[in-house]
Amino acid sequence: MSLKLQIGLWIFRMVPLAVRRAFFSGLASLGYRLSVKHRLIVLHNLTRAFPEKSPVEIERIAKASYRSFGLVVAEFSEITRLNPENVHQWIRIQGLEHYDEARLKGKGVLLFSGHFGNWEIGNAALAIAREPLIFIYRILDSAFLEEAITYVRASCGNVSLDKENAMRPMIRALKKGETINILIDQNVAVYDGIFVDFFGRPACTTSGLALLALHTGAPVLPVFTTRMPDGKYLLDIGEEVAIRNTGNRDDDVRENTQVFTGIIEDHIRKYPEQWFWMHQRWKTKKCQAREK
Repeated sequence: MSLKLQIGLWIFRMVPLAVRRAFFSGLASLGYRLSVKHRLIVLHNLTRAFPEKSPVEIERIAKASYRSFGLVVAEFSEITRLNPENVHQWIRIQGLEHYDEARLKGKGVLLFSGHFGNWEIGNAALAIAREPLIFIYRILDSAFLEEAITYVRASCGNVSLDKENAMRPMIRALKKGETINILIDQNVAVYDGIFVDFFGRPACTTSGLALLALHTGAPVLPVFTTRMPDGKYLLDIGEEVAIRNTGNRDDDVRENTQVFTGIIEDHIRKYPEQWFWMHQRWKTKKCQAREK
């Protein structure tokens, strides 16, 4: 760890958590007001996703979504302090029996989720409760932030793996019985994914999870880390998802990806304030795809 990062983390952690939460929540709210572009993206996404909701409710969810992300930033460094003795003060885990059953199959485990609640603390808690996992992500443009985030994730043993050219390393990891967590809720380029329905609109979605499941036979489970009213989190591990495997690769990939995406949508609908609505999820258009 570089000296610059050591100093930065020390200063960050010297500030009481309550102060950090208030500061970053306020900063996020300020960003909502000042950044017209991103505010319009959020409001447009929410209006299209929830046409039945009033403008007042849409705006309430939008502002809450910003504050939710602010809390993720404020709490991130706390991951380095988590251990088996204090993790219960932060999070409760539900569905560990589903995870344990999947691990016993000996084919590794594929977890999937989205940028929802505080997914980073969820990953850390699962590593403490069982074993470290591999988290698939995109390398950040900022070298300092990249080093900081990688360091914090590794404090609980988790490994960060760049999504670029990650298929072979992931297959090798699954053969060793390891667990991989993939967030599949963001837009991808047309050559990296397929279009499935997400909140009633075609959304270009990574096909990597479905391809891995079909190729390796590894069990696939949804996992969400939801912020509860008392400020603590619930890490909910769902039951294994049945994988369609008819031998028609294209259809199987599309159908399975639709199922995964539907599970994510269902959870977001329950807690819309905790999803990352400022992302341009529907940026890639069907007209960009070549007809087969």
